[in-house]
Amino acid sequence: MYNHAPDDYICPICIAIEGIEDDRTMIRKSDIVYQDDLVTVFIGSFFVADNPGHPIIVPNKHYENLYDLPDPEAHQIISVSRLIAQALKISHSCDGVTIRQNNEPASSQHAFHYHMHLFPRYDGDDFDKKISTSRKSTAEERLPYADKLRAAIKRVQS
Repeated sequence: MYNHAPDDYICPICIAIEGIEDDRTMIRKSDIVYQDDLVTVFIGSFFVADNPGHPIIVPNKHYENLYDLPDPEAHQIISVSRLIAQALKISHSCDGVTIRQNNEPASSQHAFHYHMHLFPRYDGDDFDKKISTSRKSTAEERLPYADKLRAAIKRVQS
């Protein structure tokens, strides 16, 4: 419907969901903290502002944006976002959680596969002023966040 990916687009998120680790995607298997038949959650490859280690929820099938997303996947993303937000409270000891989801380049969508960010928030973190600052992280830097979040997910689910 409102798609912007070029015809030759190679989706880095689809590649990662398939379990492929190569130079077409920064996502590694060790970044994945949750997966079911409809959605996958992984630690984002970029650390944003002073809030590193934030998870991203994606549908397992390729849909470019919210306009394309079928209801079953949309419902599961919202359901899993609640689980992940509760786990973030435990794993990151955060004061709150911000959800951000961008559609189309005008809204800063860079990866043309629907994805929802969940950012751990802290009182006085000035996140809204610093959201544009980010840096690429390594899989090794992301691993402690993934491990802590996986453990917290298990606690929430029990």
